[in-house]
Amino acid sequence: MDVQIRHTPSFAVARCTLTGGETMRAESGAMMATSDGVAIEASMQGGLVKSLKRSVLGGESLFITTYTAPASGGWVDCAARLPGDAVLATLNGSQALNIQRGSYLCSESTIEIDTKWGGFKNLFGGEGGFLIRATGSGEVVASCYGALDRIMLSAGEKLTVDSGHMVAYDDGVTMNLRRAASGSLTSLKSGEGFVFDFTGPGEVMVQTRNPSELITWLTTVLPFSRQ
Repeated sequence: MDVQIRHTPSFAVARCTLTGGETMRAESGAMMATSDGVAIEASMQGGLVKSLKRSVLGGESLFITTYTAPASGGWVDCAARLPGDAVLATLNGSQALNIQRGSYLCSESTIEIDTKWGGFKNLFGGEGGFLIRATGSGEVVASCYGALDRIMLSAGEKLTVDSGHMVAYDDGVTMNLRRAASGSLTSLKSGEGFVFDFTGPGEVMVQTRNPSELITWLTTVLPFSRQ
């Protein structure tokens, strides 16, 4: 599968070009368009229990859609729900990518998508406790809200990220949660809640907008919120 991402960084679309008979998988509802003859099938990948884990715990759809190119080949365009960028990551079989809830977009059929417990630190950080874990060999596309920063940390190098701005990180990176400011009153005054402290080596992906902040803002301005 060859992936080209266009319309970045505000309205990214990932075009996945397939050879004859090649398959790929995408989050349900991610398809924008396909070339003629591409077969589409929605199913619960890995069975009911694994699909429920991915849906209820990982924040993704119960179903994953599989696309199969005709003998002449074809392409599939995938786009995220929120406006923003998309990032292509290549896994070599010996590594994994941990993706925040709702950011998995699509991948090669050789990539295994499962749910990983991120620990109570991730739960209290506002990300739901569980992460999507991508393993195997091949291409994975993740989406974000806003533009994307890819930060490579050397061994022992540290990075602090607001919990709502984290998109994904490598397995080699360790993560810990803490309050942004010491003391509950100080945190309230600063307008920040929890942050993640990442320690390298490995890559951390960060989004420039926070979906939770969008929801908070919408609830203050929409008519039903004032009733």
